[in-house]
Amino acid sequence: MSGIRVARIGVLAVVPAELVLVVCLAAGVRLPGWALALAEGLVLGVLLLEVGVFVRLYAAERGRGARRGDAGRAAVRAVVPVRVRRLLAHELRAGASLGWWALRRKHGVRAGDLAAGYTAPQTAMMYGMLFVSVIETVALSFLIPWPAVHRVVLVLDVYGILIILALHAACVTRPHVVRPDGSLRIRYGALFDLVVPPDAVASVRVDRRYPEGRLVTVSEEGVLDLIVGSQTTVTLELTGPLPFTRPLGARGEARVVRFHADDPGALVAAVKAGRAVTR
Repeated sequence: MSGIRVARIGVLAVVPAELVLVVCLAAGVRLPGWALALAEGLVLGVLLLEVGVFVRLYAAERGRGARRGDAGRAAVRAVVPVRVRRLLAHELRAGASLGWWALRRKHGVRAGDLAAGYTAPQTAMMYGMLFVSVIETVALSFLIPWPAVHRVVLVLDVYGILIILALHAACVTRPHVVRPDGSLRIRYGALFDLVVPPDAVASVRVDRRYPEGRLVTVSEEGVLDLIVGSQTTVTLELTGPLPFTRPLGARGEARVVRFHADDPGALVAAVKAGRAVTR
């Protein structure tokens, strides 16, 4: 087994274990000294392995003439699995979105752009989940008789509440964006981001549908559905296959994109107007 593969397995094993350890410590759970030492020893061993593999890969990239930044990024991509990188990036972006939300600012929206929201179908569900999570947290504080377990559950519940808020904040602060030239940026929070150049658009129209499936669903014909609240309201036909990246890093190609916008008429009109100006 190669060093890179061992390092990737180590990352996948250590991250959940370290998360459990951090939750226990944040909750005030007193772990036996030997257990804490063993856990930290394993984490330290994996980190040393990661550093060793990273340094070797970095040196190899530099030997091939890569610049420092490029060599570092290549080494990170080789050591850390793409799913772990994307999940960590999503957590950071979603957390930053709470600040954008508090400041009432939009991410990636410039002067002259049209920001098209898409959160209306899911807002009630998000706040419903938030309400249920708060009620659950309060109820469990009375139902769990063991203080250590109660503290752990409390930390997890608070973290879950913050995740729900961060996910909604990411969707609010990262709307679809139509540029003055007719290019379109289709997004869903920090999970999905697809830029469509104006010359890649064959046609765009308001088209309300209620497809079944997960957030990102792709058919064998290359139809990409970005579903919000079990619906899409805009159909975008492309001049050719356009590559995109799924939330966990898998790649695909789409010939038709169907997505939701709260005001699909305004978005479609802005895309058509921008394309007309560009032409």
